[in-house]
Amino acid sequence: MLTVTSVNVNGLRAAAKKGFVEWLARTSADVVCLQEVRAEPAQLPEAVRAPEGWHGFHAPAAAKGRAGVSLLTRREPDAVRTGFGVAEFDDSGRYLEADLPGVTVASLYLPSGEVGTERQEEKFRFMDAFLPHLVDLRARAAADGREVVVCGDWNIAHREADLKNWRSNRKNAGFLPEERAWLDRVLDPTEGGYVDVVRALHPDVDGPYSWWSYRGRAFDNDSGWRIDYQIATPGLAERALKGTVERADSHELRWSDHAPVTVVYGS
Repeated sequence: MLTVTSVNVNGLRAAAKKGFVEWLARTSADVVCLQEVRAEPAQLPEAVRAPEGWHGFHAPAAAKGRAGVSLLTRREPDAVRTGFGVAEFDDSGRYLEADLPGVTVASLYLPSGEVGTERQEEKFRFMDAFLPHLVDLRARAAADGREVVVCGDWNIAHREADLKNWRSNRKNAGFLPEERAWLDRVLDPTEGGYVDVVRALHPDVDGPYSWWSYRGRAFDNDSGWRIDYQIATPGLAERALKGTVERADSHELRWSDHAPVTVVYGS
């Protein structure tokens, strides 16, 4: 059994003060992938930088206070790698992967983008560079008899079922036709070859959403987006027994604008 959780913490120092530490103490996950950490390791309290019972690995962004991804693993990995071999993004705090027995687990924070700005162009450049890495990673893992799961904030709602107000967001970053078509390629058996694990487990439902704006009553109305995914190679996806979004009981109990996405994989 392998339980993997992914969550965008929206600033790990802030999340630690609002309930992340208590959540981590309760979780049964074997691996926790964090995104938008927004801190250097030295800036993090020890309870989140090196929590008891975990091996912690951090990839902060060169731009202070931005991005940042981390991995917490119960078992010490055989290897840990930062970035995916593209100079523009290797110190951007957006990708970190670790080899555990039989599986490579990665934490991804794909750029959010903003239509008509350089941020959107950066997102498209990242996407163009990242898909070849995914293809190569899958091939290398298969040659070694390994599976792969890339967890994180992909910042793209793939289908209409993946966001509540899809009609009004068709021209907005996160639901652009080009972004959705790129995810089609990631999930195409003849190209990327990966599987959206939670969608495979819940094929005919809206959501389950993983992000809700802090503005208005989005959380209370469940007016959210499903942009946090576990994207796995088919062999691992077939072993998925349960996929859940750990939605807080109330707006006041949230420690991030995202909720943890947890998948239990069988042996």
